[in-house]
Amino acid sequence: MKIAIGCDHGGFDLKQVIVPIVEQAGHTVVDLGCHTNESVDYPDFAALVCAAIGEGRCQRGILICGTGIGMSIAANRYRHIRAAMCHESFTARMSREHNDANVLCLGGRILGSALAQEVVTIWLTTEFAGGRHLRRIKMMG
Repeated sequence: MKIAIGCDHGGFDLKQVIVPIVEQAGHTVVDLGCHTNESVDYPDFAALVCAAIGEGRCQRGILICGTGIGMSIAANRYRHIRAAMCHESFTARMSREHNDANVLCLGGRILGSALAQEVVTIWLTTEFAGGRHLRRIKMMG
């Protein structure tokens, strides 16, 4: 699976930790920036990741900013995106199993690297349960 990854300056360091985890899980990373710790605007990178998913170039995305909140808000503006901000393993699992989240949002200033690796691994390996959950997703358009 191709995973688009984007971050702002607050998520840059955590992105450096996450990319190898995604690759070791057998996925292809499409790194859409940012590429330094210099200040940038997170909505620009959310737009790039959401476009990659919408155009079919990537199947899922990971967005990282300082808290994960800004990226989550920016990504969920797109109709084809179901972005979930997750800071522990239970919400990572449920975001996939019940909500079929196609974008994971993380807080680079919130998560330590070990917990972030666990969250990403769970999010990548959890399948959507379908059933009543699919009906609910369809209700959102």
